[in-house]
Amino acid sequence: MEHYDAAYGDDLVSRDRRHIWHPYASTDGTAPLFPVVGAAGVRLTLADGRELIDGMSSWWAAIHGYNHPVLNAAAHAQIDAMSHVMFGGLTHPPAVDLAARLVAITPEALTRVFFADSGSVAVEVALKMALQYQRGRGHVERTRLLTVRGGYHGDTFGAMAVCDPIGGMHHLFAEVLPAHLFAPIPPAGFDTAPRAEDTAAIEALLDEYGSTVAAVILEPIVQGAGGMRFHSPAYLRRIRELCDRYDVLLIADEIATGFGRTGELFACDHAGVAPDIMCLGKALTGGYLTMAATLCTDRVAEVVSGGEGGAFMHGPTFMANPLAAAIAGASVDLLLSGPWRERVTEISAGLATGLAPARELPGVADVRVLGAIGVIELTDPVDMSVVQPAFVERGVWIRPFGRLVYTMPPYVMSAEDLAAVTAAMIDVVREHAG
Repeated sequence: MEHYDAAYGDDLVSRDRRHIWHPYASTDGTAPLFPVVGAAGVRLTLADGRELIDGMSSWWAAIHGYNHPVLNAAAHAQIDAMSHVMFGGLTHPPAVDLAARLVAITPEALTRVFFADSGSVAVEVALKMALQYQRGRGHVERTRLLTVRGGYHGDTFGAMAVCDPIGGMHHLFAEVLPAHLFAPIPPAGFDTAPRAEDTAAIEALLDEYGSTVAAVILEPIVQGAGGMRFHSPAYLRRIRELCDRYDVLLIADEIATGFGRTGELFACDHAGVAPDIMCLGKALTGGYLTMAATLCTDRVAEVVSGGEGGAFMHGPTFMANPLAAAIAGASVDLLLSGPWRERVTEISAGLATGLAPARELPGVADVRVLGAIGVIELTDPVDMSVVQPAFVERGVWIRPFGRLVYTMPPYVMSAEDLAAVTAAMIDVVREHAG
C-alpha cells in the first residue's frame, strides 16, 4: 500500500470493532487497536504511515523479521506447485524434507514427527500420545499428568488442564477441566543450582501417584506466557531423572523456546536432556503460516502403533500443509545457515545493558534476560489502555501482559533498533509503573 491514510485506518478499526473478536479481549470496543498495512524487516507499518519497531516477533514467531526474500521465494515456489493436499494416505516433498530436518536438529532420541496446526494442538497431540502410549503398555490406570505451577501450554482443553490452575488465565474453566497434579513453580534463576527440596515436591507426587501418571509436561528453562520465568538446566536434568525412575514420559513444550530463542537451538540443549516427546511451533515457519510439530521417540511410536486401535488417534485436516512445510523448511535452513547463535548472544547483551536501568525504577520487582528474551517484571499489573498507546507513540511495538513488560525481538534486529526498544520500555515503565 503506497498511499497511507489515517482515515482509512480509522475505517478499518471501525469495521473491525463491528465484527471481530480479538484474543484475550472484550468486544466492548475500548481496547486500543492499531491497523497494520505492511511489514518488512523488523518494522510494522500502520495505515497512517507510522512505523513501529516490532519487539515481539509477532508473539515470538517472526524470528527472521517480515517479508524475508528467502521465505517469500519458498512460498511462491510451493504455491505454484501445490498449496495443500490431505495427508491421510498421501505424502509430499515439503513434509518429508521438513521432518528430516527436525529429526536432525532436535535431541537424538526424537525420531518421529507428527505435524499439527498450532502450538496448542501440538500439546494436545503430545498429551494424547502419552496417554495412548501408557494404554498400549497395558497401563490403563495411567491417565494423570504432572506439571509445575506457573506454566502455560495453550488454550485448548487438554492444554488448559496443564496450565497453572490458580495464577493462569484459565481459572474460569477449572470446574470442567481434568484434575491433574501440580508441583510448585521451579526455583527462579537460570544460574541458580536447585536444592533437593526444589524437586522434592515432584518426587513426592510421583512417589504417591506415580502409578497413575502418564507423563510430566513442562516448558524447559523458560516458562513463557505463564510468567516469563527462567529456571536452571540442572533442575531440568533432575526432572528427567525422576521421570526415568518412576517410568513416566517427559514432554518438553518448546513451542516458545525452540529455534534459538534461549541461546541454544532448543532449551533442552542447555541441560543435555532428551525428552520422550517434544512440542514445536511459533518460530517453526518464521511467522509466515500456522504450523506445529510433535516429535517422539521410536519407543513411543512403536507402543502406540502396536496398541489398541493400531494407530495414533489424531489427524488434523491441514496436517503437514505443503505451503507451511515448505516455508518451515526454508526457515530452518535460513536459521542454521546464518550466525544465529552470535546474533542471539548480541541481542542478549543489548537487552542486559538496555534494561539494566529499570532495576532502579519504582514499581519494578525484577529485571531478567536470557538469550533473546528481556523481561521487566512489575509489582502491579499494567494498564493496557494506557501502556499500549504509550509504546506506539514511541515508535515501538511491545505487548505487555499482567505485570510483565517484555520483549522477544526478531534475531535480525540491529543494535540501534534494539536500543530503541529497550529505551521505550524504560521510559514507559518509568512513566506508568511507579
